Amino acid sequence: MNDIIQQYRIEKEPYYRPVSDEVELYEAAYSVRMPMMLKGPTGCGKTRFVEHMAWKLGKPLITVACNEDMTASDLVGRFLLDANGTRWQDGPLAIAARYGAICYLDEVVEARQDTTVVIHPLTDNRRVLPLEKKGELLHAHADFQLVISYNPGYQSLMKDLKQSTKQRFGGLDFNYPDHAIETEIVAHETGVVAEVAGKLVSIAERARNLKGHGLDEGISTRMLTYAGSLIATGVDPVKACRVALVRPITDDPDMRDALDAAVTTFF
Repeated sequence: MNDIIQQYRIEKEPYYRPVSDEVELYEAAYSVRMPMMLKGPTGCGKTRFVEHMAWKLGKPLITVACNEDMTASDLVGRFLLDANGTRWQDGPLAIAARYGAICYLDEVVEARQDTTVVIHPLTDNRRVLPLEKKGELLHAHADFQLVISYNPGYQSLMKDLKQSTKQRFGGLDFNYPDHAIETEIVAHETGVVAEVAGKLVSIAERARNLKGHGLDEGISTRMLTYAGSLIATGVDPVKACRVALVRPITDDPDMRDALDAAVTTFF
C-alpha cells in the first residue's frame, strides 16, 4: 500500500495565494468528504489550488488529465497480460478510492459522458466504485475525495456536464485575481520585481478585455509566469512578452498588432 500511494504525496508546499475564502470552504468540504467542482478559465490556478490543499491536508493527490479518448477502463482499471497470465491493474480512480487519496479529474468535460458516469456511485452516500470486469464492489476509503474542474468558457451543448453529475458536487468559482494579488503571485513565482510583475498583469488585463472580441481566451496567470521567468533570465521584456503572451493565443495579424502595441506601451 505504501509503495503504491507514496508516489502521489506532495512533499513540498505548492505556493498558492488565497483570493477569498476558498481555502476554508474547501477544508470544510473535505471534512465531510463532499465532492468538489472547480470552475474557472484556463491558467487561473485551479490545479495549483488542489495541489496546495492536498499538501495542506496531508493527503495523496492523483491527477487525471481528461480527454475525449479516455474510457471508463482508463479510470477504473483493466486486466493486463504478463508472463504469469492475466492480472488486474487498478486505474487512477480505483487507486484513489482504495487507498484514500484525493482524485482530481482535470477538465472533466473533455471526457465522454459515458465515461464520466462511472463517478456517480462515488459521489453520493454510497461511496462505492463497481469494478464490474473484476466482480468487485470497491468501498471508498474514508479519506477519499473526488475533485473535478472545467472551464465554463468552453461549454457547449456537446461538451457540458449532465445535471445529474453537476448536482453531486459542491462548487467553487475561480477567476483571475485582482491586480495587486496577481502582481504578487507573478513576482513570487518568477523572481521579477513587483514593478515588472505589475506591468505584465496590466498587459494581461488589456488582453482579457478583448475576450469575445477577437480572442477566445485572455492571457492567463500561468502565461504571465512564463513571461516573467523569461525576463528573470535576462530576456528583453518586449521579446519575452511576444513569445510567452502574444504568439500563443492568436494567429490573427491585427490582434497580434494590438497586443504587441499593449506590450510596448508598458515596456
